[in-house]
Amino acid sequence: MTVKELQKIATQVRRDILRMVHAVNSGHPGGSLGCTDFMVALYFKILNHKKEFSMNGYNEDLFFLSNGHTSPLWYSVLARSGYFDVSELSSFRRLHTRLQGHPSTDKNLPGVRIASGSLGQGLSAAIGAAMAKKMNKDQCLVYCLTGDGELQEGQVWEAAMFAAAKNIDNIIAVVDYNGQQIDGPVDKVMPLGNLKAKWESFGWDVLEMNGNDMNETVNMLYIAKEHTKKAKPVVILMKTEMGYGVDFMSGTHQWHGKAPNDEQLKNALAQLEETIGDY
Repeated sequence: MTVKELQKIATQVRRDILRMVHAVNSGHPGGSLGCTDFMVALYFKILNHKKEFSMNGYNEDLFFLSNGHTSPLWYSVLARSGYFDVSELSSFRRLHTRLQGHPSTDKNLPGVRIASGSLGQGLSAAIGAAMAKKMNKDQCLVYCLTGDGELQEGQVWEAAMFAAAKNIDNIIAVVDYNGQQIDGPVDKVMPLGNLKAKWESFGWDVLEMNGNDMNETVNMLYIAKEHTKKAKPVVILMKTEMGYGVDFMSGTHQWHGKAPNDEQLKNALAQLEETIGDY
């Protein structure tokens, strides 16, 4: 799949996110829009995965979404890549459906292996899965997406320390480094300092990329794969813009967890041309 084709899918996924959140007046569009290029590149280009879903995930790459509030993005990508019918996106955040506000496992949604949304926990689960792959002689990789505000959770750094100490080198963690969280800019809520130096000091191989440039995202994910299996865990600091793709949502924490009204939705969708069909 070419970069241009991936960009078309990303545009459609952004439309899905906005329409899903608007329909129930609830959800988290900001981070979802910012991470769309990465998730599309991962699922449609990089990930060695099977649409015939199994919880054990043997002999395939695994993905764990730690910042579970970006669920509308993940649901759209899962549906668009064939895990379940795209029409099911209309059930987002409704009672008794599989597409809950944060991913859950109780209704057996294909693609979801852990419940997430309690921030700070996803990296630990991903590291456990990576360890299991090593024990099973499974050569595939484990990916995990976290948010930068999430790095304020202590469990993340316990997991980081553990992975380096145990040479868990079949994992690629990705930090959505958009500088925003629910209460405001990360630097005002709780500054993270020099993240590159911090991860390096914990023993990780650190890469950086612009997560809103599809070409760079694809290339860096390939490079990250080349850095695995070398006795160090790998992390990518992914610079993104919260709300990317919609001018009035971009770069502000105010759209972390707010749904657009009718007029705002119309404005946003006008900026994102329908490419492969709305659900």
